[in-house]
Amino acid sequence: MRDFPPQTRAYTDRDAEVPDTRTPRALLWWMVRQNGVLFGAGLLAALIWMVPQTVGPWMVGRAIDTGIVAGDSAATTRWVLGLAAVTVFGACSGIAYHTAIVREWLIALYGTTKLVTRKALQLGHVLTRRTPTGEVLSVSGSDGDQFGALMEITTRAVSQLVAYLVVAGIVLSTSVRMGLLVLVAAPLLVLLGTPLLRPMQRWQGVERSRNSELTSMATDIVGGLRILRGIGGEATFGGNYADQSQRVRQSGVAAGRWQAAVESVGVLLSGAFVVGLMWLGTREVAQGRLTVGQLVSFLGYGLFLIQPMRTFVEFAQKWTRSVVSARKAVAVLGQRPPWVHPDQPSTLSSDGLIVDGESGATIRPGILTMVVSAVPDDSAALADRLGRYLPSDEGALVSDEISEELKGRAARRERSARARAREEQARRDEERARRPWGVTVGGVDLSRVELDEVRRHILVSDTSPQVFAGTLRSAVDPLERLTLEEAERALYTAAADDVFDALPGGWQGELEERGRGLSGGQRQRLVLMRALAADPDVLVLVEPTSAVDAHTEALIATRLGEHRAGRTTVVMTASPLLLHHADEIILVENGTATARGRHADLLADSPAYRAVVVRGEGDTSVLAHASEESR
Repeated sequence: MRDFPPQTRAYTDRDAEVPDTRTPRALLWWMVRQNGVLFGAGLLAALIWMVPQTVGPWMVGRAIDTGIVAGDSAATTRWVLGLAAVTVFGACSGIAYHTAIVREWLIALYGTTKLVTRKALQLGHVLTRRTPTGEVLSVSGSDGDQFGALMEITTRAVSQLVAYLVVAGIVLSTSVRMGLLVLVAAPLLVLLGTPLLRPMQRWQGVERSRNSELTSMATDIVGGLRILRGIGGEATFGGNYADQSQRVRQSGVAAGRWQAAVESVGVLLSGAFVVGLMWLGTREVAQGRLTVGQLVSFLGYGLFLIQPMRTFVEFAQKWTRSVVSARKAVAVLGQRPPWVHPDQPSTLSSDGLIVDGESGATIRPGILTMVVSAVPDDSAALADRLGRYLPSDEGALVSDEISEELKGRAARRERSARARAREEQARRDEERARRPWGVTVGGVDLSRVELDEVRRHILVSDTSPQVFAGTLRSAVDPLERLTLEEAERALYTAAADDVFDALPGGWQGELEERGRGLSGGQRQRLVLMRALAADPDVLVLVEPTSAVDAHTEALIATRLGEHRAGRTTVVMTASPLLLHHADEIILVENGTATARGRHADLLADSPAYRAVVVRGEGDTSVLAHASEESR
């Protein structure tokens, strides 16, 4: 049975079972079911592990009554040997039990991480526009650990519940009065500790929310460290992070106080139970209703039953924490992808004419087309439409974290409002994604094509250079499809020789997380190299040279057209160095394509184009000279 690493196919395989995200409790029960045979095997091992602790005190009592008190050494020896055999048997089963519960824990922990990863792959850019990054990371990490702890405590609690009932039966068959004391003690302990669970749950939720916010702050600081240093803002943001970390600590201390109170109640009542059991047992012996051996057995059971009682309280604690975590997980895993599979999917033509209905832009196949706009968001929106990405929406981000001042009904109402907001956003996304997209390739609307095929044919490389840790080769060619000549050609076109030289080991040189050892221009060229290496039918580049110097930009401009010769390439830019080499330029004003032509012609004939490209009218003679040079 191969159960680790956990095999997770949810969200990426249409036939795979997906988590039950109707409610937090439904998600937790689904996770228990996913452990399947392993959960049953762990429970069986736990039950066997309880055998020595369940029958051990009884065997000791029988050894005293039939052996020691009766003076029968042979009987004493038999009971001692029997107790030793049971103890060895229990020790072996304990090893199996420990192995099983650790495995359950790891499967729940890393299974949650895989579920979040699969959900991120399924939603793509939709996830980050709906949910804060810190919340996603918290579900993947700390909440997954809570689910693992719940698997462990559930197995242990069920086995000890069975042991508790067996012991209660043994005690009742011996003494009704003492048996009733045993039966009443555990429920009373849980009942008295329950009022303390609500404030503990609230503070644990506050700690979880604050920790999620702290994670988001850390992500932002790491991602913008270079910028913060450039403006001298690292001290300010570092101070904010320190303040938030103290708030996390304070909420953790508050939660810890209530947890300590719950455990103190458990210890107090457990001790009182043992004292009461011993007092009652002594009276029963004095009145001749119990033998000495039976009293010793009762005291052994009294000490043993402290363990199940504390386990039940611990289960209540971890269940509470897991419900809080499951509520956050549902907010992430319960999100639906807006895309639908066409009933009769069409295929995309590699050399079809691309028409954007919203702007009116027409992109001819096989040439280098550049789009110029005075408003960068307009050209970026066009790139999103060409790649079939949902438009940016600042109001789409809905956090599941609520103000810690809200309690009780107010907190529940706020959570319901957040859930309705997420549902409304999902509805709007679905409505936008399922109607005709408005971009056609060879006369075929992108909504009639499987999304995976759109991604294979049309690649959009945006302005955010995403670089991952690993070798330079894995960053450029993650699927290892390129020959050395193809990789070097992409390197040459992107003018990224200094990136190659900066890494000891060349293609096998190691990149740090987020490419921290590279400058902004180097990361941008690395991303450009990766896009060129993918060699898609349609390549859309958004401001690919915004972070490089003029000399490097000129090199890229002269090489890009040759590299992509015969392939459709669209570049969103206002750089004259790039525009000079375009086969065709489209000018976009207020979201609408208003002019098209070569750089020299537009520079001479279009005041709007000149205003964008040269940042103002300028001297007419200078413009004329520039136009002649362009020709």
